[in-house]
Amino acid sequence: MRIVVLVSGTGSNLQAVIDAVRAGELDVEIAAVGADREGTYGIERSDEAGIETFVVNFNSFPTRAEWDAALADKVASYRPDVVVSSGFMRIVSAEFIARFGGRYLNTHPALLPAFPGAHGVRDALDYGVKVTGCTVHWADAGVDTGPIIAQEALAVADSEDEDSLHERIKVIERRLLIDVLRRLAAGEVPAPA
Repeated sequence: MRIVVLVSGTGSNLQAVIDAVRAGELDVEIAAVGADREGTYGIERSDEAGIETFVVNFNSFPTRAEWDAALADKVASYRPDVVVSSGFMRIVSAEFIARFGGRYLNTHPALLPAFPGAHGVRDALDYGVKVTGCTVHWADAGVDTGPIIAQEALAVADSEDEDSLHERIKVIERRLLIDVLRRLAAGEVPAPA
């Protein structure tokens, strides 16, 4: 199974996938890693691992639609079976998702459908939940919507702050992402409807 991974930041989930592939625990080919801006550590990690990288800089396009089309063209050039949003902080269009048969995988640091959006961890803490977690799902044109593939819950400690909770969620998120990719590669996860 060929994947293209999209990142916007440090690429810690990406590193877990790279490590699992190298260890023979995950039978996928990372065809390329792309970012929406220059200077991301996720791109540096990929370069260090010998993985092809690209940047389609959001700020280099006059409109979101033009950026989205350019990103879709670049991703398509790698012929991925699945596109993985791994901390990718840009919303792509319905046309982008349709171009890849809806096979656009996303991770989110909350138990969707609760607390969608860029601040899922903060929003969960502000609400006062005692349990949160992470979700891996097929993305659609909404914000953190789409069919859920896997979730795992995590108890929130009374003294928890956003950073400490997010770090604990990331540990689960990495494991869950690798498990979902493994099941996808084995044909155990149905394609999105």
